[in-house]
Amino acid sequence: MDVSSIRDEIENVTDAPSRPEGVEDFDATCQEDPSNVPQYACDIFRWYREREKIFIITKYLDRQKEMTKSMRAILVDWMVEVQESFELNHETLYLAVKLVDMYLMNNFVAKSKLQLVGATSVFIAAKFDERMPPLIDDFLYICDDSYNRPEFLETEIKILKAINFDLGIPLSYRFLRRYARCARISMEMLTLARFILETSLMDYELIDVLDSKLAAAALLLALKMKDMEWTSTLEYYTEYKEGELQDLIVHLNKNISVPPNKHLQTIRMKYSHEIFFHVAKIPPLKLSRNGRLEKAQ
Repeated sequence: MDVSSIRDEIENVTDAPSRPEGVEDFDATCQEDPSNVPQYACDIFRWYREREKIFIITKYLDRQKEMTKSMRAILVDWMVEVQESFELNHETLYLAVKLVDMYLMNNFVAKSKLQLVGATSVFIAAKFDERMPPLIDDFLYICDDSYNRPEFLETEIKILKAINFDLGIPLSYRFLRRYARCARISMEMLTLARFILETSLMDYELIDVLDSKLAAAALLLALKMKDMEWTSTLEYYTEYKEGELQDLIVHLNKNISVPPNKHLQTIRMKYSHEIFFHVAKIPPLKLSRNGRLEKAQ
């Protein structure tokens, strides 16, 4: 067997940053739990960091003559409703939104077909991430039978061809969970970061930000909202310094500071529930005159 290509690939893998003194080797503490795949976790997320550069999404609204930022936000809000209604994994939602953006980046979609693209993207993502994905008939029903089965199947084929059938897309949600676990963040703190991150899905201005960076910024903002610091552990596992995330957390804080209009209430209502620790009700930070975020008095 010729293993030269495998050997070259191994040798070309970028070494992980050396672990500073005092930073716990999280994966070493999980050796007895095979579900954590501790032997491979670092390599997996290093691979994700390389792969996210392949899936950069560029701004596309100048080529979508029948679509606006507001329409995209409403579509994403509806997709969150679908995720809740079918009780789908959050990974399914994030992958579905990625599929929508990747398809819209290179394909014109009429206003009347936007919901079809959104529903089909959730359907594809569910088949990738769920053990028991909903059926096509379920999706046709939630679309009020605005589309038929042949249209749905045709759109599925178009989306899969547009991404070259590559569904292994690094997602900000996966990065966030990894960061929180390695830093042993509480579930309430993780849920607050999830609320911030999920709100960012509706923001067209953030579609070209690396998922690893967006996840790190959401977690940093959540920490600041709870008077906690960006630690050396988080800097090591995210590979982002706090200063690199400042502009992004200001933007994310603005997103959760502006009251949503009546068409964009789903995420805020979702995270206002007791099961999500009422995190949507936590006051955002305020922007001081020197451009720094601080707790409101």
